[in-house]
Amino acid sequence: MKLSSLKNLSILYVEDEKMIRQNAVEYLSRYAKLVFEAQDGEEAFQIYKEEKPNIIISDIKMPKMNGLELAAAIRKEDKETPIIMATAHTHTEYLLKAVELQLVKYVVKPITSDKLQEALLLSIDYLNVKSKNIVKIDKLRHYDLLNKTLVIKKNLIKLTKNELALLHLLAQYQRAVSYEEIACNVWQENSMSMDALRSLVRALRKKLEGDFLENVSGIGYRLITLN
Repeated sequence: MKLSSLKNLSILYVEDEKMIRQNAVEYLSRYAKLVFEAQDGEEAFQIYKEEKPNIIISDIKMPKMNGLELAAAIRKEDKETPIIMATAHTHTEYLLKAVELQLVKYVVKPITSDKLQEALLLSIDYLNVKSKNIVKIDKLRHYDLLNKTLVIKKNLIKLTKNELALLHLLAQYQRAVSYEEIACNVWQENSMSMDALRSLVRALRKKLEGDFLENVSGIGYRLITLN
């Protein structure tokens, strides 16, 4: 896997030291489609909200909002964008935060091109793995089969147990799923009434913010997707 995979991706680089930031941005610009830069966490979060970069690289120690605070703010609404953290030391507390905030990697300073390349390749690999498990409903909506999450405009949508079970079933098969299959997988040992199913479909359509669940006459339901 090569860095040429970055040609269609955008990167946000966050660093308060101007010289380090400029050198990194110059290096990243050789490969990425777009490179955004920020000098502190607050500026970076604003750029993130406006531009939605594919990969984020941030220093930890910065004014106004540090790197971990930035990552936490992003993770409140976005569980997917790969985040790489740069730090002077690998403290245990940082390593624990890496798991909690789902960070791709910690890069220990000084940041060399080799270290940056390794972290970027991990991010590309992460994005490639994610894409295989992503069911694209439309350009703004997708369902992650691996993590069982519905995302609309990069926002994680909360689903009830039955809403999630129905959406996962329809996304997994991507065909007309019969009423019997729905009853078996969603209601399991409990009996399913058609009124209960219709009520569940209405609720899920509301969460999807659109009519993406098609009723196939005499058979069951199908999820309308781009896949």
